[in-house]
Amino acid sequence: MDGAVAATPSPDPCSSSQEAVLVCTEAHLLKEGRWSGQVHGRDVVVFHHQGGCYTMDRICHHAGGPLEDGDIEDIAGHACIVCPWHKIKITLDTGESLYRAIDPATIKQRPPRTRWTSKGVKQRMHTAEVRDGNVYVTLSNTEQKVDSDYYYSEEYKKLVSASKRGTT
Repeated sequence: MDGAVAATPSPDPCSSSQEAVLVCTEAHLLKEGRWSGQVHGRDVVVFHHQGGCYTMDRICHHAGGPLEDGDIEDIAGHACIVCPWHKIKITLDTGESLYRAIDPATIKQRPPRTRWTSKGVKQRMHTAEVRDGNVYVTLSNTEQKVDSDYYYSEEYKKLVSASKRGTT
């Protein structure tokens, strides 16, 4: 076995949406650096980076890109996953989307200086926990909506269904 396992609920007695789910072995995560799959019907990705585990929605908030295929880069002191489709930068620890903004104090300079700025939390973050050599994921329970939630909405499901029928 390569350490990847089918996501299955742990024996912990929790409510179904908050139940920790075994997703892979710690050895697999350390070797591969990431794991992606479904937890309670939600596509998630777990990254191992510099000793930490970070879990978020697998589908990029911007345009649905596959975050598990992105590179991790340091952006202004933040570890970020870079979406392979449009190079959107998302912090691993908070889910904030970062972009380069013009520093208003240098607007008349040519070229003006830029700085990394947050658009706010755009990617749904979840929790990963390592126990007894296994990695467990618990989905976020916050009610606050973030942009990546769109890919789990009824609106999106209808759009996908219509496109499969050729009626978009």
